[in-house]
Amino acid sequence: MRFGILGETRAWRDGGEEVPLGGPARRALLALLLVRPGAAVPADRLAEGGTAGHALHSQVSRLRAALGAGAAIERAGGGYRIAVDPGDVDAGRFERLADEGRAALRDGDPERAAALLGEALALWRGPALADVPRAESEAVRLDERRLAALEDRIEADVCRGRHREVVPELRELLGRHPLRERLAGLLMRALRDGGGRAEALLVFEETRRRLADELGTDPSADLAALHRDLLRGDPAPAPVRPPAPLTALIGRDGDVEGVAGLLGSARLVTLTGPGGVGKTRLAVEVAGRTGGRGAAGTACFAELAPLRDGASLPRALLGALGLRESGLQVPDAAKAPEERLVAALADRPPLLVLDNCEHIVDAVAALAARLLAACPDLRVLATSREPLGITGEHLWPVRPLDGDAAVRLFTARASAVRRGFAADPRAVRRICAALDDLPLAIELAAARLRTMDVADLAGRLGDRLGVPARGARTADERHRTLRAVVAWSWDLLTADERRVAERFTAFAGGATPAAAREVCGDGGDALESLVDKSLLELSGGRYRMLETIRAYGAERGGDPGEARDAHARYFLELARTADPELRGVGQLEWLRVLGAEHGNLLAALNRAAEARDVPTGLRLSAALAGYLWIRGVSVAAQAAALLDVAGPVPPPGLEEEYAACVLHAGSDAAGREVWRRHRAAAEAALEAVWADGRTGRHPALPFLWMMRRADEPDAQSAYALVLARRDGPDPWARAAAHFIAGFEPLASGDAERAGRDFEAAARGFRALGDRWGTALALDALAGLAAHRGDRAAAVGLTDEALVLTERLGALDDTADLLVNRGDHRIGDDRDAARADYERAAAVARRAGSPTYLAAALRGLGDIALLDGDLGAAERLYTDALDRFDPHWIKSVGNRATALIGLGRVAAARGDHGAARSRYREAAGTAASKGAYMDAARAVDALAGLEAAEGAAERAARLSGAAAALRGVPPGAVPPGDPAAGDSAAGDGAVDGGAPEVLSRADALRLAGLDEEVVEAVSRR
Repeated sequence: MRFGILGETRAWRDGGEEVPLGGPARRALLALLLVRPGAAVPADRLAEGGTAGHALHSQVSRLRAALGAGAAIERAGGGYRIAVDPGDVDAGRFERLADEGRAALRDGDPERAAALLGEALALWRGPALADVPRAESEAVRLDERRLAALEDRIEADVCRGRHREVVPELRELLGRHPLRERLAGLLMRALRDGGGRAEALLVFEETRRRLADELGTDPSADLAALHRDLLRGDPAPAPVRPPAPLTALIGRDGDVEGVAGLLGSARLVTLTGPGGVGKTRLAVEVAGRTGGRGAAGTACFAELAPLRDGASLPRALLGALGLRESGLQVPDAAKAPEERLVAALADRPPLLVLDNCEHIVDAVAALAARLLAACPDLRVLATSREPLGITGEHLWPVRPLDGDAAVRLFTARASAVRRGFAADPRAVRRICAALDDLPLAIELAAARLRTMDVADLAGRLGDRLGVPARGARTADERHRTLRAVVAWSWDLLTADERRVAERFTAFAGGATPAAAREVCGDGGDALESLVDKSLLELSGGRYRMLETIRAYGAERGGDPGEARDAHARYFLELARTADPELRGVGQLEWLRVLGAEHGNLLAALNRAAEARDVPTGLRLSAALAGYLWIRGVSVAAQAAALLDVAGPVPPPGLEEEYAACVLHAGSDAAGREVWRRHRAAAEAALEAVWADGRTGRHPALPFLWMMRRADEPDAQSAYALVLARRDGPDPWARAAAHFIAGFEPLASGDAERAGRDFEAAARGFRALGDRWGTALALDALAGLAAHRGDRAAAVGLTDEALVLTERLGALDDTADLLVNRGDHRIGDDRDAARADYERAAAVARRAGSPTYLAAALRGLGDIALLDGDLGAAERLYTDALDRFDPHWIKSVGNRATALIGLGRVAAARGDHGAARSRYREAAGTAASKGAYMDAARAVDALAGLEAAEGAAERAARLSGAAAALRGVPPGAVPPGDPAAGDSAAGDGAVDGGAPEVLSRADALRLAGLDEEVVEAVSRR
C-alpha cells in the first residue's frame, strides 16, 4: 500500500485503487501517524488532529478497518504507531530522492541531479499535511525541504546551461521569499550566464537593501563573493544553444553514448546518413550531454541549412557564437571574419555543432580544417549526408532505428495524437519496416492516426510505397522512401493547409505566430493543423519546419514570388518599426526581437538582391542600418549586388536608402571598389535630402556615414553633414552632432568647449535611453577628465560606460573601455591598471578582435616599462604593433604610445638613435591622422632626449613644438604621460627659455618629420 501526505491525505492499494479513508478527523489521524512511519505518536498529539479520548480509539478502529491488511496500526506506549515502510509514504520518497539529487549535484552530475529532484518535486500535490489543522512544525519542515529541493533543481538547471528557462521561475520565487539569499544568488548566476550581468548586479543591490532594511544584516559571504565576481567578470557573449527537444529521444542510447565518447578523444566527428534519419536530433542530444558543463565546454549550435553558399559561412558562425564582426566604433573592414573566428575560438573553445553541411560541404571542410588547426582545444560535431573529407575526421553513420525502437517511436507518437492508442505490435512493425524505420517518416505516419486507424494507414502507405522494405537498403533508396512519405503526407493536406505550408517555406529560422499568419495568409487553423500533422513544430513561441519538409514544400510552392513578397513586406515593416526604438529606451528589447528574426531579415535582403528588386532591397538596407551596425554584421555582398543593378544614380525618392546601401557595401574589404565608385553620388544624395536643416527618414544615417568616412583624408563633408544637425528637430541627430562637435575644439586645445558639447551629447542620449550613444559620450568625457588630471572622475565615467556596453553585448567596445580605464588608473594604482589591461586582453581574445587586443598589450607594455622590465616591455609593445589596424583612426593613439614606449626602452638602453627614430615615427603616425595630442607626447619625448644629451635650447624648442601641436599656449604644462615616469612632460622638462609660437606644420618640421607628413598635416 502507498500513502500520500504531500497534499490531501490519501492511500492507494498496490493495484492503484484508492482507499476511502472517511472524514477529515480520520485523514488527519493517518497523516500524523505517517509523518514518521514506525515511530510512536502520543495520544495527546493525535488528539490535536481533531479527536480525543474515546473518539480517538473509535477513529483508530475505523481507520484500521479501512486500511485492512495493508498497514497495521498498533498501540505503543501512550499512543499509536503505523507499521509501514517510509518508502511507501510520498514524504519519505521525496526526502530520499531530494537527498540523492543534492548528492548528485555536489558530485558534479547536474543531469542526474535534475532528474532525481524533478521526480521528488513531482510527488507534491498541494500543501504538506493539508488535513491536519495544527501541524505547523512538521508542515514547515517539509515545506522548507521542498523549497530547498526546488533550489537544488534550479541550480542543476543552471549548471546544465538552462539559464533563460529558470529566470522567470526564480523571479517569481524570489518575489515570494525576498530574503532568501540562495534564490538571489541563483538568479544572479542565471542572469550572468545568460549575458545579463547588469541585471544580476541589480538583483544583488535589491537583495542587499532588503537585508539591511528588514534584518539589519549584510549579504552572506557567498553572495558577496558572487557580487565581486560579477564586478570583475568578463561579459560573456551568448552563443546559439542547441534547440530544446520537444520529445524524448527513442532508440538512440547507444548512439548518444558512442558519439559522446568519441568526442572525448576525437576533435571532429561527422554524423552521416540520409535525410530524416535523425542526425540533427542526435547531435542536439550529444551536445546537451557533452557541451553543457563549464564555460569552456559550452555547446554552440550553427544551423547551416539557410545558407545559400559557402561565402556566408564564417559570418554565420560568428553570429552563432554571439560575436560581432566589428565594434560599434570601428568597421574593422581589413579583418576577415575567419580571423575573428580563429582569435575567438583559440581562447574560448566550445563544442561547435555544424548542422546540415551537405549543400556547402567544401566550404565547411575548408573552414573546419583551418579552425581545428588554429584552435587545439576546439571540438566540432557536424551533421551531413556526406563526409567532410578532411584529415582527422571520425565518421559516425546514423542508421535507421532497429525494429523494437521503431515500434516504440511509432507508439509514442501515435499515443500523443490518439488517446489510449493500442495496436497489434506486428501491424505497427510492418508499417515501420515499410518506412525503412526512418524516424521522420515514422513521425509523419503516426501523426495521421488522429483521423485514420492502423489498418487504413498501412493500406495507404502500401499503395504509396509500392512494397514493404526488405533487406538492407541504400541511403539513396531510403531518401526516396522518405520523399514518398513526405509527398504522401503533403497530398493528404487540405488545399488551405498545402497553401499555408508552401508559403511557410519562405521563412528562414522559423516564425512567430503573428508573422506566420501574415505571410502565410492563414485566417483559420491551418498552422495548428500542420503542427498536429508533424509538418510544423511549435517551440519557444515560434513555428519551425524541418529542413527535409521545407525543401519539399519549396519545390511544391505554387507561387513562390507571392510568398517572398509577403515575407519581405512583413520584415521590412518590422525593421522600420524597430529602427527608431533602437535609438531609445527600448533598445535592448528591440535588439532581442530583431536578433530572433535575424535569419528572416537577411533572407529578405538576400532575395531582394537575387530578384534584382532594387526598391525593396534599398528600403531594407536603410531600415536595418542601425541594427546591423550595433550587431556588427556586414551585408556588403547583398548591397553590392543591389548597387550593380541600381547603377551610379540614386533612384528618385530613395536617396537616403541608396546611401545606406553604399554604406553597407563599403563595410568590408571586398567592397572597397564599390564604395569608391558610389560614395560621391551617395553623399551628394544625403546632402540634398538633409539640406536646410531638414530631417530625413533615417536620422542616424548621416552619423553612420561619417563614422565610415572618419579615416579618409577628405572626410570634412561627412563631418559637416552631421554637424549641421546640432540644432535640428531630431533629438538623436542633435545628440550625435554635439558628440562629433566636441572633437574639433578638443583637437585645438579648447577643452572647455569640447566638454560642453560632450555633456550635451550625453544628456541627449540619456534622455532618449540610447545606451550606445551614452557610452560614446561618457567615454569622451572621461578622456577630458583625464586630460584635466581628474583621474577619479575619468574612472567613474568609464565605469558608467562599461555597464552600458556590456548590456549591449559589445565586447570590442568593452575591451576598449577597459584599456581606457587602465590608462586613467596607471598613474595612481598600477595594480588596478594591470588588472584592467589583462581583462581587456581576455575580452578582446574572446571577441576575436586583434585591434583591441593590441591596445591591451600596449597597456601591459606601459606597466612593464614602469616596473623597469625592459625586455617584457619591448616584447609587449612589438606584439601590439603587429596587431594594430593601420587604417583605423582609433588605433592611432595606442600605436603612437607603443612606438613611444619602444623609444623609451631604447633610450633606457643608451641607444638614443633608435629612440629618436621611434619618437619621430610615433609623431608622424599620429599627426597624419589628426591625433595631435598623441603627436605632442612623441615630440615631448624627443625634447626629453635632447635634454638628456645636454642640448637645452633644442629641447626647449621641441617643448614649444609639442605645445603648438596641443593647441595650448607656449610653456603650458601638458598632461602627464603615464609611461614617462614622474615629470608631467616626461623627459621633456627643460630649462631653455620661452619657446616660440609655431604652427603645427612648423612644429613637425622642427621635430624632424618627413616633408610628406608635414604636407599631409597642412592639408588637414
